[in-house]
Amino acid sequence: MGKLDGKIAFITGAARGQGRSHAVRLATEGADIIAVDICAQLATVQYPMGTTEELEQTVAEVEKLGRRIVARQADVRDVSALKKAFEEGVTELGPVDIVLANAGIGAGGAAAPEDQEWEEVIGVNLTGVWNTGRVAIPSMVERGKGGAIVLTSSTGGLIGVGIPTAGFLGYTAAKHGVVGLMRSWANYLAPHSIRVNSIAPTAVRTPMAADGNLDGIMERNPALAQALSNAMPVGLVEPLDVSNAIAWLVSDEARYVTGSVVAVDAGQLNKR
Repeated sequence: MGKLDGKIAFITGAARGQGRSHAVRLATEGADIIAVDICAQLATVQYPMGTTEELEQTVAEVEKLGRRIVARQADVRDVSALKKAFEEGVTELGPVDIVLANAGIGAGGAAAPEDQEWEEVIGVNLTGVWNTGRVAIPSMVERGKGGAIVLTSSTGGLIGVGIPTAGFLGYTAAKHGVVGLMRSWANYLAPHSIRVNSIAPTAVRTPMAADGNLDGIMERNPALAQALSNAMPVGLVEPLDVSNAIAWLVSDEARYVTGSVVAVDAGQLNKR
C-alpha cells in the first residue's frame, strides 16, 4: 500500500532530472502519471535539454513499477498544447488529484540577445507554471474532491542572486513570481480543499547544474558558484531529495499544509 494509491499526478518537465525523479517517486507510492516535456532545445539554454528518448525512459521507469503513465510532448508556454496533453491523459487515466508544475530552464546563454534570454526564462519558468495551473485547476475544482499542487520555485525565488544579466534577472524574477502565484492560488483554492505549496531547492544534481560539475560552474561564473554555496557540507542535493519532500507535500500526511514554501536547500537560505 502506498500513500498515493489511486491518485493521478500531472507533471511537467518530466523527461529527466527533477521531473523524472518526481514521477518515479510518486509512482512508488501508487500514483499514475501524466508526464509532459517540451523535448526540444531552446536557443538561450546552454546545456542540452530533454529529449523524446529521455521522456520514453521516464515512461519505462514508471511502468517498471507497475503504474500507468501517459507521456506527451508539449511546451508549457503553449497553453493549447498543454491542455491537449492534459485532457488526453485524463481521458486515459482518470481525473487529476496532484499537479507538479516542475518544468523550468536555466538562466540563459551568454551569446543570446538579452530580450530573448528574458522572454524564454520568464515564459517557461513563470508563464508555464501559470498555464499548468489554469489547465488543471478547473477540473479539480469541478470534481470537488480536493487535491494538491506543488509549484517548483528555487532558493533564487527567495533571495536576490545579484548577477545583473537578463537571464539571471529573469530567472530570479520568475521564481519569485512562482511563490506569489502559489500564495494566491493557495488562498483561492483552500475552500475547495485543494492545497498549493512551493518547493525551493538549492542547486540540484541535474543537467541544469552541469550534472554536479561545480568546478566547471566556478570557473565559468564565480558569482553564481558563491550564490549556490550551502551551509551543510554538500555542493548539490539530489533530485530524490526534492522528490521526497514533494511526496510528503502531496500526501495526506501534509493535509493541512498549504501556502508554504518548503526549502530543500542544505541550509543555504539560513546561512544568508
